[in-house]
Amino acid sequence: MTHLRIVIADDQASVREGLVLLLGGLPDIDVVGAAADGEQALALVAEHAPDAILLDLHMPVLDGVATAKRLAAEHPDVAVVVLTTYADDQTVLDAMHAGARSYLTKDADRAHIAQALHAAAGGLTVFDSRAHAALLAAAAPGGSGSGRASADPATADPSLAAPAPAAGPDGLTPREAEILRLIARGLTNPEIAAQLFLSNHTIKTHISRIFAKTGSRDRAAAIGYAHRHDLR
Repeated sequence: MTHLRIVIADDQASVREGLVLLLGGLPDIDVVGAAADGEQALALVAEHAPDAILLDLHMPVLDGVATAKRLAAEHPDVAVVVLTTYADDQTVLDAMHAGARSYLTKDADRAHIAQALHAAAGGLTVFDSRAHAALLAAAAPGGSGSGRASADPATADPSLAAPAPAAGPDGLTPREAEILRLIARGLTNPEIAAQLFLSNHTIKTHISRIFAKTGSRDRAAAIGYAHRHDLR
């Protein structure tokens, strides 16, 4: 498993210090900084360029959602994993729309947190069962969200995952085929990210792979490919 460099951000000293000890004791994780608020977290990320950040949502000075938005804009290569007490549908949606790749509640154990950090750093998305249930509730009629809940293969509870879309030609994975269909429908990267509950960085990574597999030099060529292969 790849060695990860991470930052931990939580305003509660006991939680923050406990996470540093728990995760820092793993052979494949190096905790390079610990922050008590969002501004400190951003400064540590700028200083250390970690692979991922474990981020609480309710912090002083700059909360987790605002911090995630700044990270997505200023440090898009840093995977954001939310670890919080709250798993209501609006909180989960706010975090995912802000750019978080994964969402865990604080009853997650060390192995689960480490798995989520590795998966997020690899471009995948992980929800624990409470957060995934909140996404499903938000996507249901009358819920606080819109569209459908979607999960990547690293979903914490596979039994809750939505049915996977069909694979495409030329080695396109089901996720890549799905994103190509959305491109062909005229959706922008942020719109695709919001619909699939993925970060902008993850969408950009998928699109780069789509371009390579389809031989497309730009978005227009990819749309032409989608129309020729009936991916609409």
